[in-house]
Amino acid sequence: MLRAIVLGAAAGGGFPQWNSAGPGCRRALAGDPAAPMRSQASLAVTADGERWVLLNASPDLRQQIIATPALHPRPAPGEVRHSPIAAVVLTGAEVDTIAGLLVMRERHAFALYGADRALAVLDANPIFQAVNPAIVPRRSLPLDRPLALADAAGAPLGLTVEAFAVPGKVPLFLEAPSGEDPGRADDGDTIGLRVSAGGRALFFIPGCAAMTPTLAARLEGADCVFFDGTLWHDDEMIRAGAGPKTGGRMGHMSIADPGGTIAAFARLGVRRRILIHINNTNPVLLADSPEHAAADAAGWEVAWDGMEVTP
Repeated sequence: MLRAIVLGAAAGGGFPQWNSAGPGCRRALAGDPAAPMRSQASLAVTADGERWVLLNASPDLRQQIIATPALHPRPAPGEVRHSPIAAVVLTGAEVDTIAGLLVMRERHAFALYGADRALAVLDANPIFQAVNPAIVPRRSLPLDRPLALADAAGAPLGLTVEAFAVPGKVPLFLEAPSGEDPGRADDGDTIGLRVSAGGRALFFIPGCAAMTPTLAARLEGADCVFFDGTLWHDDEMIRAGAGPKTGGRMGHMSIADPGGTIAAFARLGVRRRILIHINNTNPVLLADSPEHAAADAAGWEVAWDGMEVTP
């Protein structure tokens, strides 16, 4: 049976962001129950409840594992170290998706899957050699072709993943130092995932710059989609004084603008729609906000850390 746990629901920086004095972050820091804290976006998925696959390795991974009993060590007699994490699948090479790999450098064998562009970033940066490829094999994730996942030793995990390119952008640290807009990337810098087991499936698309006809056709009638919920409005960060970039410039659709996520999904017939990768400026994070109510009325759930989903 396919099962997913939201390890983190927020965008880069988490909620609250460490240096944000925005109104939502101040409420979260004050312990407001309508503004629950969220760590940076990641899912854990399993087919058997014993062996787990992480979808992205966020900078908050250590605390996410500690907060998730299903990911705690369950050693056999005489074992000193153990983890039920058998594989990691990357949707790109942004800091928010790969930094947590460095938390996993303690010689635990797991398989690491990524599109060729993401693996090339890891190969080019010697710090990721701390996650020893002799122990953690790096495996290319083909696009538009189902792939049965296996652990480091090659044992099947009962999960099938199909990766596909979605509109996005190159990682921030690969942009030109001048800050010039690199433009939209559509050829694999950002990918989405379809994860299936036992006849059930979910989609995980934490970053997406636009709904294309190809993507709409892929998602039509899906059981469950975790989708980019970064910003409520495209110019939200500019208006909040939190940054100079629009959502589109950062490779993200807005939720509520004309042509945004709510509008794009209105006719797709997706049974369960869940917003994930939500920026700290986004008022949808606040349970008592009009934006949260509007998302709910449109049939959207707002992901939270620890949320469990069975498609």
